[in-house]
Amino acid sequence: MSDLIDELDARILNLIQEDASLSVADLAERVGLSPSPCWRRIKRLEDLGVILKRVTVLDPDRLGLGFEVYVSVKLSLPSRANLEAFEARLENWPEVVSCQTVTGHEDYMLRVMTRDMHAYDDFLRDKLLASDLVSGVESRIIMRSVRQTTAVPISLVLDKDAPKETKAAGGK
Repeated sequence: MSDLIDELDARILNLIQEDASLSVADLAERVGLSPSPCWRRIKRLEDLGVILKRVTVLDPDRLGLGFEVYVSVKLSLPSRANLEAFEARLENWPEVVSCQTVTGHEDYMLRVMTRDMHAYDDFLRDKLLASDLVSGVESRIIMRSVRQTTAVPISLVLDKDAPKETKAAGGK
């Protein structure tokens, strides 16, 4: 069992992840609480930083932004200053919907959304490759999305059968 959440919190979190528009009254009814204790649990989870924000998930295809690419980026010199400079530039590129630093040959993995191949080519040429910080790029065009979720797998937090870390492995 997690130190942060119990099974009731997990049920609330799963419901919120599925539909963030549910009212506190609806959530309370579904988990078997009255609204006030349910609201206090939600507030506690927000205060702990477990709930970061509540959002609406849009359909990019319906909006004409169905061209999606995963892009591996290698910096010319991955110094702290260059990493910070590159990350600052990303803030001005709306096409980049996700960016992670990664291990291996590349420094970053970007998830890029555009209207089509031509718009991606413009992004690649005018922004990414125009940056003097970038020495290499490898693009992987998404053909079809098989599974996609924004939900965190709460059941893994509460899984009593999951292997526990040992002190030798860095656990508590």
